[in-house]
Amino acid sequence: MTAHTANTGAMLGCAEPGMQVWLYDRYNPKRKYRYSWELVADKENNFVGIHSHHANKLVEEAIHEKKIKDLQDYQSISAEVKYLNTNSRFDFLLSGNNGKPDCYLEVKNVTAKRNNSTAIFPDAVSTRGQKHLQHLMDAKSKGYRAAIIYCIQRNDVDYFSAAQEIDSDYAKLVTKAKDAGVEIIATKCVVNPQEIYISEPVKLLW
Repeated sequence: MTAHTANTGAMLGCAEPGMQVWLYDRYNPKRKYRYSWELVADKENNFVGIHSHHANKLVEEAIHEKKIKDLQDYQSISAEVKYLNTNSRFDFLLSGNNGKPDCYLEVKNVTAKRNNSTAIFPDAVSTRGQKHLQHLMDAKSKGYRAAIIYCIQRNDVDYFSAAQEIDSDYAKLVTKAKDAGVEIIATKCVVNPQEIYISEPVKLLW
């Protein structure tokens, strides 16, 4: 069986032969592949959500439900917002917070982990991710609030770190962005075949 995989990363630790996977039947005859790959159980039998597009939905839901403490009190959330006069887009623009600056927000889906306690991003060199960090720093310099949230679609970690060992340029930019005032947030998720939802923040390692 061949299934569509909505994940363009390397899927480190999530795509090894013999792993148990969960597929979603789309029942759509117009699709090239009937099934979509949604979940995998890793070698330690931990569930991992590998569908990258779910990360944005999870974050949007958590913001509406005020589950992300650092992103509360905004009255409006717009998706896929073009950044000023560039050709780039941010995942969200949060606005309407009692006169406080609007917040450009970028979401990154995280599936890989370095060890039994630390999730990492990216799992492959990400020039697109580097560009997003540069634009977040630019937004901050122009007076906007700027934030990036790493949505870890697994629940077996307590820390998050930029993957210096995979993309050293990206890791350096994360530190530079933090020093420039870009807010770095990482949250993990409860993941199982019945549900996926953001559960709690994890600590950042620098």
